[in-house]
Amino acid sequence: MTRILIAGFQHETNTFAPSLADWAAFTRGDSFPAFVRGAAMPRQLGGINIPVAGFIEAARTHGWTLVPSAWAGAIPSSYVTRDAFERIAEAICDDVREAKDRGGLDGIYLDLHGAAVAEHALDSEGELLARLRAIVGPALPVVTSLDLHANVTRRMLELADALVSYRTYPHVDMSDTGALAAELLARRLKAGKKEPQHARRFPYLIPLNAQSTFLEPGRSIYEELKALDREFGCVLSFCPGFPAADFDECAPVLWGHGERAEAAVEQLFARASQPAQWRIEVLPAREAVAQAMNLAGSIAAAGKPVVLADTQDNPGAGGDSNTTGMLHALVAQGAGKRYPGQVALGLIFDPAAARAAHEAGLGSEIDLALGKAVPTFTGQPSDPPVRGRYKVLALADGKCTLKGPMMTGLTVGLGLSACLAIEGIRIAVTSGKKQLLDRELLRMVGIHTEQMRIVVVKSSVHFRADFQPHASHVLVGKAAGPMAADPGDLPWQRLSPSTRTRP
Repeated sequence: MTRILIAGFQHETNTFAPSLADWAAFTRGDSFPAFVRGAAMPRQLGGINIPVAGFIEAARTHGWTLVPSAWAGAIPSSYVTRDAFERIAEAICDDVREAKDRGGLDGIYLDLHGAAVAEHALDSEGELLARLRAIVGPALPVVTSLDLHANVTRRMLELADALVSYRTYPHVDMSDTGALAAELLARRLKAGKKEPQHARRFPYLIPLNAQSTFLEPGRSIYEELKALDREFGCVLSFCPGFPAADFDECAPVLWGHGERAEAAVEQLFARASQPAQWRIEVLPAREAVAQAMNLAGSIAAAGKPVVLADTQDNPGAGGDSNTTGMLHALVAQGAGKRYPGQVALGLIFDPAAARAAHEAGLGSEIDLALGKAVPTFTGQPSDPPVRGRYKVLALADGKCTLKGPMMTGLTVGLGLSACLAIEGIRIAVTSGKKQLLDRELLRMVGIHTEQMRIVVVKSSVHFRADFQPHASHVLVGKAAGPMAADPGDLPWQRLSPSTRTRP
């Protein structure tokens, strides 16, 4: 029987963000499944739209015997602490040593993000691969799946036999990518050697909001990628990168595996690397709210709100989901007074406010300072908390199973949660951090988007998967926060001098 060890390490690191990813971040089970090791891994992660689940299912069709190691994931934030990285790496490496000694291994599959930065290991995935190679040697097949936002390093390309990334943003193909990794591993096992590989690195960073495959140019580029796969018999990947990781190899990378990979990569690189196509406009907070209010007033039919992304406090990109710039703009411009009970915002991470709402009880009114002023990449704090009298409209325990296209089937635990209202604006408040990428996260506290005129989401692009099909318009706005909409605004220290911060 073919024995394949499976493991995972998922973290997207915004080195400019305020909060570290410590060991507790990987064990809480709020935005990601909690750390799991051994035989429990396939049971706990199977059936969820994440890569390892897709690989597990594909492995069954190949008849492989799986050796489960450890899987760890945490919500994006600043650096992974030394302690957390070492715990995760040590668990995986120990399991590889044991499996090697007890029956041997025919291959390793790693479910990686590709943009993790630890305090002591800037290329964290490359470091993990290097440690595994030191144990198993150069000949054992090692295949990894990656997030579309991976910052793919030279060491990763050298040490892995094959890497393959998501092809959608929002990431609705995570499980499919795990299955594609299984196909690459099957090709590697059949060939008996590493396939030819070719890669190209872009000389500039691409803003996060411009990378969506719901929009151009991403939509057409990934369609061409798939067509080139078929034409050249290869497997291509394109990672536009995560443009907030301050290390020298932060950059978009395009690569492929196969006998004709070089020709395919060069053809797609010529199309994808034209810089002007990646520029995008993002509106300041007050202007974004003003446009949303005007558009909401012109909606002829109910049920399709204007959706406004608060991109610079996206907890899926290193924000803490607690800044108040958009809420201040809504209050100042009277959005809730114009559309009473039809303006919503979420998710605000404020455990103290959520606890106060539960202590006061449903229907109560409480005086709060909601949200937090946090450090930002500009060196100045974000907007102050919004002080006022809030009404408690709904209470929840924070347990929610996602039903939208992203991470379908994942049950998150966000702790005590509530819907609070001020000035006609409904606010979803939680005790755990989660990007607002699924409408169930609002329904959990009684907010139904089809009853809203304006919905503000703390997200950059992932919200589009479940919100955009049900929106009349989509706007992207920026209030002061930890995640720069324009990577050129960040105070880079380690970025390669050959990489421009703007396309």
